[in-house]
Amino acid sequence: MSDTIPQDLWRQRAERLDIRSQAFIDGRFSDALDGRRFDCVSPVDGRVIARVAECAEADVDRAVAAARAAFEDRRWCGQSPAQRKTVLLAFAQLVEQHAEELALLETLDMGKPISDSLSVDVPATVRALRWYAEAADKVYGEVAPTADTVLATITREPLGVVAVVVPWNFPMIMTAWKIAPALAAGNSVVVKPAEQSPLTALRLAELAQEAGLPAGVLNVVPGFGPVAGRALGLHHDVNGAFFTGSTEVGKLFLQYSGQSNMKRIGLECGGKSAQIILESCADLDRAAAAAAAAIFFNQGEMCTAGSRLVVQRSVHDAVMERLLAHVASFQPGDPLDPATSMGALVDEQHTRRVLEYVDVGRAEGARLLTGGSRVRAESGGCYVEPTVFDGVTNDMRIAREEIFGPVLSVITVESADEAVATANDSDYGLAAAVWSDDVNIVHGVARRLKAGMVYVNCYDADDMTVPFGGFKQSGIGRDKSLHALDKYTELKSTWLRLR
Repeated sequence: MSDTIPQDLWRQRAERLDIRSQAFIDGRFSDALDGRRFDCVSPVDGRVIARVAECAEADVDRAVAAARAAFEDRRWCGQSPAQRKTVLLAFAQLVEQHAEELALLETLDMGKPISDSLSVDVPATVRALRWYAEAADKVYGEVAPTADTVLATITREPLGVVAVVVPWNFPMIMTAWKIAPALAAGNSVVVKPAEQSPLTALRLAELAQEAGLPAGVLNVVPGFGPVAGRALGLHHDVNGAFFTGSTEVGKLFLQYSGQSNMKRIGLECGGKSAQIILESCADLDRAAAAAAAAIFFNQGEMCTAGSRLVVQRSVHDAVMERLLAHVASFQPGDPLDPATSMGALVDEQHTRRVLEYVDVGRAEGARLLTGGSRVRAESGGCYVEPTVFDGVTNDMRIAREEIFGPVLSVITVESADEAVATANDSDYGLAAAVWSDDVNIVHGVARRLKAGMVYVNCYDADDMTVPFGGFKQSGIGRDKSLHALDKYTELKSTWLRLR
């Protein structure tokens, strides 16, 4: 584990790291056709750690053609589910064996603490690959209850060529959540990683091929969203595009589908999740600790971040006292130090955006209780203090817009009914939570919250067996669980008339 590897040794390993920086197309690493590259800048210290192939439309065409050829000659989809399972299990094992390398790539690329990359991101990636590998030969078709003169079967078939466009906050995990079910179902895949964090996707593709995945089945095209992402969204030979990221870009993929071939779209987009603490909560210490972790873990760069803390007035002061006591444990530090609990924001542009929202909160009249400043400037990296605003009203921009950083808005309400109304008064509906020891209140609140995931006396609970996704402008479809296979498969009804 990371706490057994000292900071100096992580730095030495970072200096020696062999970074894959070319596109991975048809089983081979190659430059972009026009030779363009872009700087991959580490938010840890502002250094350029790689110059990555900048794929354009022609490169996307190459990748889609490779994926299509692999699908049509059935080199992967034609294998039995048990055979696909064997390859995916070998893939998972290789990821596990390269855990420290992948964790280091993740930390250098997007700034999260090495302890989190190694204890959270790599194991979650392995779990996703193994879970869908095991699911591959355990999903059955159906026989419809027709008349005796007819046999009608309902089977799942792979969608075909699918595009996967993943975000920068959990690059490995989000890639695995999408490619694992897509590959288990027999699809061929083209991945477009976020330009801020392309490195682990490239290494994963290489490991997948080492595990036995045929060439062309998994391709990776690094590049920029308005070029490479758009080309995938508009491509007429892509059967489905599955995106995690901002709601703004998610809406573009809906447009791309309508402008091209009506490809299937799956979206996991923004959130402004409300965490409700009511006076009927007996353990305010635990609730406050969860509220702090919900917004400051991963630097607040989480779609499910509990960025709105909705507190009943009668317990407001007690909750705030406990919450502020936890802020000290989330001060930004060197991501390569195993003791660090909060690292760097992903890049300079995003850092400026988060700080602009701090200015907005002040201008709107919210009370800044702690944080709000850039720190560790001498490192050259992108670090912002954990920030808490009190006296926030739900019509303020800091309460309505996704900041995607360590900025918490505290909203005071009088009752459980007002808490529910406040939580639901949002364009988003990804997650929500309620803290109460009254089972009647818990059931009533949980049923009325308009969110895809509702946590009761906990936050951000996670298991591969449970669907992940939201209501409203938080997206369409679900990641994780067997329900994710719905996105990557077509249902076919086959009729056989009997004599």
